[in-house]
Amino acid sequence: MELRHLRYFVAIAEERSFTRAAERLWVAQPGLSTQIRRLEAELGIQLFARHTRGVDLTEAGELFLDRARTTLAAAEAARCTGHDLEVGLVGSVRLGVATGVGWRGAADFLYEFGRDRPAVDLSVVESHGGALLRDLRDGRLDAVIAPDAFGSAELRRVRVGREPWVVLAGRRHRLAGRQSLTAGDLAGERFVVTGHRDGGGYDALVADTLEAMGVTAVLERGGPGPALFAPVAAGDALALTTAPPAAAGEIAALALNPARRVDFALLWGEETPSPALGQLIRHAETGAAPARPALVAVA
Repeated sequence: MELRHLRYFVAIAEERSFTRAAERLWVAQPGLSTQIRRLEAELGIQLFARHTRGVDLTEAGELFLDRARTTLAAAEAARCTGHDLEVGLVGSVRLGVATGVGWRGAADFLYEFGRDRPAVDLSVVESHGGALLRDLRDGRLDAVIAPDAFGSAELRRVRVGREPWVVLAGRRHRLAGRQSLTAGDLAGERFVVTGHRDGGGYDALVADTLEAMGVTAVLERGGPGPALFAPVAAGDALALTTAPPAAAGEIAALALNPARRVDFALLWGEETPSPALGQLIRHAETGAAPARPALVAVA
């Protein structure tokens, strides 16, 4: 039994006529009749009751019609899967998002991509930039959103946004009541960094920014993981970030004057990315959600 036999059978059942079905299928009627007789012989049942006005489905034919339509729909879905994979409408992307210094536009960026590519399985991992870049090199991630400065020469990139540095200060810190801070305000202050090998990118950005401002500061290790800014909340130190923590009641975010900014990029390593990753890259290149194409695959 071949799929064409099922298509022939469904056409005849719907047209109730071999003649009209042959015209619809663009096949010769004698050949169509021959194929249906072979199908009936293979199944061991009679599918049609033939009469002078055309044909009617037998009881067995009615049952077989439902199953033939289901099989053809499944075959069409399977056929279209290759197309959908090829153009990136389906597939998977493993994305890393750097913490400590983050792009606040990431949430909208990922939401829009998920809305426009609902069949792409997008897995997101948040961690220190060093851990993400190591996983990217080792193939455990497909791409990373991180400060552009984290990228190396062998990585490809698309700039996705820019964020200003802000100074985090606990509500009890002497600087917490200021609207903005200058280099002079920060001189001699203690600043939190990760002190972790995987957080080296963030730590270097903080040190370089303070140095570029002419600020002599003391860098000290903060808490592990989400407790990084715990010394800041306690009023014992300051921190630099582009993504203030949600616990705004404990920590104030103060602007720098003059402002200093961090560029963010989507980073990946493959010269020929998968179609699904290619869609994420194009989404980053456009800077906005592209028009949503319909999935070819059917349910």
